[in-house]
Amino acid sequence: MDDRLNYAPCGYISITHEGVISAVNETFLHKMGYKLEELVNKHIESIMSTANKLIFHSYFYPYINLDGQVDELFIRLMDREGSSVAYLLNGRCCEVAGEQMIDCILVPMGKRIHYEMELRTAKRQIEEAYRESDQALIKLKLIHAEIEQKQAELMEMNAILVELSVTDKLTGLRNRRFFQEKLEEQLRLYEETRRSFSLLIVDIDYFKKVNDTYGHPMGDYVLEKLANILKLHARKEDIPARYGGEEFVVILPDTGMEEARSIAESMRLAVAEAVWEIGTVTISVGIATTIPGDTEAALLQRADQALYASKENGRNRVTHSSELDE
Repeated sequence: MDDRLNYAPCGYISITHEGVISAVNETFLHKMGYKLEELVNKHIESIMSTANKLIFHSYFYPYINLDGQVDELFIRLMDREGSSVAYLLNGRCCEVAGEQMIDCILVPMGKRIHYEMELRTAKRQIEEAYRESDQALIKLKLIHAEIEQKQAELMEMNAILVELSVTDKLTGLRNRRFFQEKLEEQLRLYEETRRSFSLLIVDIDYFKKVNDTYGHPMGDYVLEKLANILKLHARKEDIPARYGGEEFVVILPDTGMEEARSIAESMRLAVAEAVWEIGTVTISVGIATTIPGDTEAALLQRADQALYASKENGRNRVTHSSELDE
């Protein structure tokens, strides 16, 4: 585990589909008072009360099995002293060395809960103050100022939580959830205006060989560097995101077939010409441009078929779905 994830400002736990903890970062260990060996290879439910085990079974497992991810699950975990600590949990399935794992981000909720309790207390104080005489006016003004400060702090905390929920922790790009929301938004706009947009699916060539030969830390380095190249060559209005594993996607608003092919080609060349610690790294790209009656699934399928054609025709190339009909 790299240092940025190990000491990230939030907890991180990786579990198997059976719930066995395989990795945990120092932030979570420090917060909860555990040592690494006290949690690794233990079931995550071993640090839950009976009530929270029921929550985990009734919400976490059904959603992770259905959608591959869980967003904003409020749960309490027991620290080493047996005290209950509130967390907001975001989980997502991923594949590590051929094994299906579940990565979980745990954001402590103690301060947020404390702020909300303070807000409720302050509002009750306002109601009581209004029943008092005019002499309470000064007190009311002070309470109003305190409420505004607390609300500003709560809004800032909520903004951080929202940002975490739509950002891929490794690459810093937007995640699959954010991409799907934006893709639906672009399709609605296309139905209204008939202004075409295009979608790129980008896949790293022979990425499994990178992991097998150099290890996952080097694989993570390749993913991070590719993400930076995509951001550098995307326009201001474009939406690059990590789709999963070694696949990335880029939404190109108001962009037709030829312009999309030009943008994709510039990204491909930038990757091929970049200096990598492991030698040459290349990408294959599939492109689809909207046509009347398009759905999210149809657009993704055409882009994926174009990506498959790029792979089949030697990799390190760009293919538009329109070329498949030629």
